[in-house]
Amino acid sequence: MSYGDTVLTLTGNLTADPEYRVLDSGQSVVSFSIATARRIFDKTSGRWEDGDKLVLRCSAWRNLADNIAGSLTKGARVVAVGRLKQRMWEDENGVNRLMTELELEDVGTSLLYATATIAKATRRNSGGGDAWTTGTATSPKPPF
Repeated sequence: MSYGDTVLTLTGNLTADPEYRVLDSGQSVVSFSIATARRIFDKTSGRWEDGDKLVLRCSAWRNLADNIAGSLTKGARVVAVGRLKQRMWEDENGVNRLMTELELEDVGTSLLYATATIAKATRRNSGGGDAWTTGTATSPKPPF
């Protein structure tokens, strides 16, 4: 990331399955939203409650997009890191629109409430460019 970028790390859950597209240029892109809320202990009721909620639109490109599309689904808890960006455009009715999104650099599955099996993606040249395949990673089991 370059100087001046607003870098954000966000932990939360996907609100829907990622939307995956391949552009005319051949680049893949995925977009989805992550929702998060602070948990606040209410001393009066003695219970934990959700605080303010944040839903942030996210996008990822190329290999990261491919891996997200093949790995994550609605409800998955993730840790996402990226640059906060704003896009402005004029809609079909001539109204100026503004959207803030997180352009992702990396995404990982949160292991706070889940376990995961890792499948390492390896690069292979497919003639017209690079492609990725996955294979099961072999790593020793933890001693617990």
